[in-house]
Amino acid sequence: MRDFNPDSESLYIAKSKSGKTRHVHLTEEGVAFFARMSTGRSGTELILRRSNGARWGKSHQDRPMREACKGAAIIPPASFHILRHSYATLALMAGAKAMVLAENLGYRDTRMIELHYGHLTRGHVREEIRKAVPEFVADNNNDNPSRGAR
Repeated sequence: MRDFNPDSESLYIAKSKSGKTRHVHLTEEGVAFFARMSTGRSGTELILRRSNGARWGKSHQDRPMREACKGAAIIPPASFHILRHSYATLALMAGAKAMVLAENLGYRDTRMIELHYGHLTRGHVREEIRKAVPEFVADNNNDNPSRGAR
């Protein structure tokens, strides 16, 4: 439980895939979930435990995840890694900045975001440019381009 900090609204990851520590910032929904899961537990207790109270192992979620996908008719079955991609995709499509997302996912910079999700941001770049950059219109009197406002 000590890994959830309701004050900073984050989870502490003591050992990530890269072996580095980091903090993952949570949404309001995530904060509410972890607050609910940690209510009444001491600081040393696990937040997410198996039904028998034991710690989850590296592949203990595989079978329950496959069964859940089968029950929901998700073909091919999703994995926890696919859920990470879904999170990143939805965050980018909602307007999250690549650097902020990269940091929350544990990347040093935006290269992995650009590599895996760059195709998703191209339409957003076009939309942002069209919204923010002023138009250049021809002056009807002398056909010289001039800066116009939208």
